[in-house]
Amino acid sequence: MEQTVRKEHSVQTVKAQVQAQKQFFQSGKTRSKEFRISMLETLAEQVRTHEEEICESLKQDLNKSKTEAYLTEIGFLLEEIRFTLKHLDKWMKPEKAKTAKTHIGSRAYKIAEPYGVTLIIAPWNYPFQLQLAPLIGAIAAGNTAILKPSELTPHTSNLLAKLIKEEFDPSYIAVMEGGVETTTNLLEQPFDYIFFTGSVQVGKIVMQAAAKQLIPLTLELGGKSPCIVDETADIKLAAKRIAFGKWTNAGQTCIAPDYLYVHKRIRHQFIDELKSVVLDFYGKNPVENEDYVSIVNDRHYNRLISYMTDGEILFGGQLSNEKRKIAPTLLVPNALTVPVMTEEIFGPILPILEYETIQEVIEFVTSRPKPLALYVFTTDEGVEKMVTESISFGGGCVNDTLMHIATPYLPFGGVGESGMGTYHGESSFTAFSHFKSVLKQTNRFDLSIRYPNAKNRLKMIKRLMK
Repeated sequence: MEQTVRKEHSVQTVKAQVQAQKQFFQSGKTRSKEFRISMLETLAEQVRTHEEEICESLKQDLNKSKTEAYLTEIGFLLEEIRFTLKHLDKWMKPEKAKTAKTHIGSRAYKIAEPYGVTLIIAPWNYPFQLQLAPLIGAIAAGNTAILKPSELTPHTSNLLAKLIKEEFDPSYIAVMEGGVETTTNLLEQPFDYIFFTGSVQVGKIVMQAAAKQLIPLTLELGGKSPCIVDETADIKLAAKRIAFGKWTNAGQTCIAPDYLYVHKRIRHQFIDELKSVVLDFYGKNPVENEDYVSIVNDRHYNRLISYMTDGEILFGGQLSNEKRKIAPTLLVPNALTVPVMTEEIFGPILPILEYETIQEVIEFVTSRPKPLALYVFTTDEGVEKMVTESISFGGGCVNDTLMHIATPYLPFGGVGESGMGTYHGESSFTAFSHFKSVLKQTNRFDLSIRYPNAKNRLKMIKRLMK
């Protein structure tokens, strides 16, 4: 039975929480390296200690198996914290910068300083990981944070509130559960930085609210991420990796392949292989597989079912209304203008299109909003180069799916409608930091031509600055 978080926070409560964090930040406590390290270690310990409870909450909200919960949420966070602790000292050090010849004798450097009080709004599809992954960056950069988990995953939301309250001063880190009312009240506050993960539609609302107060922000949104399989691809391997990327979390992943372009020469062979992989991964009736993830709520479940009328179902399509499960489904859309081809699917339905030349795929993708992710399966370096250089997208893989998000050495983020700003690894530290420029000028001598009474001033300036 569906549950939602009913508790809402009034404007007064939200305002008081923000003010408490502003006072805490002004105390300077968050700025020391020792404090940041201690807080990151505390966060990691909370995740480890409550691993079973985290898995249980994700099972209740989304029917995630322990393996999937650990792989995509718990383990992801622990690895991110480990990486951050290893590199934090280097990231915090002032970075030297070169000076121009007009600045002879001076020294320049950049100092990473925290923004202050931050707001982190998380979605429901990876409700634990996508709430705490940005928090790692906020802590590492020396900020305080108010966390707003999704009301659509109430068990995870409640657990997040419990875990944070157990070990963190609410004047430093706090969780504010609730729905639209709480989010609206939060967006009225004078935060120093906002980090939002969610839909394009809500992202526009968040950006509009931030713009009213000139609050900098990161938007991690979504969109329709294409996947291309050309005639040179390793068909068996491509099928496995695409199935993994599409049906992990029942397709409720912002970077899941949203639609598939397959070269017409290998279309039938590839579809047969993909069907075989689905049977191998999830069995003949995936909706009865205890480890197969549920759709988050009735609204999204019914929305996904409606997409099945947008084309011919080639495979799958089984439903369980009671469990809110939809089997991995392959579909040939009736047209490129039907909803399944114009709206982000965010579920286990995969439209399949065929093509003859890579140029027609490039033209189609570039005619639409820039995707958050793109995947191309090919052994032809020419095709690889054409796709990666001709199409603007947030990030992606050649001969794989999803895995670009799993390395802390690559920034993750969108472009255009799929978002702005990046995070993960050092990019998380950078996202939550303002880099302050400082020039330390020498007192040993003075460049007189800067002053209006200098002789031959224009002549000397031209000589120096041309």
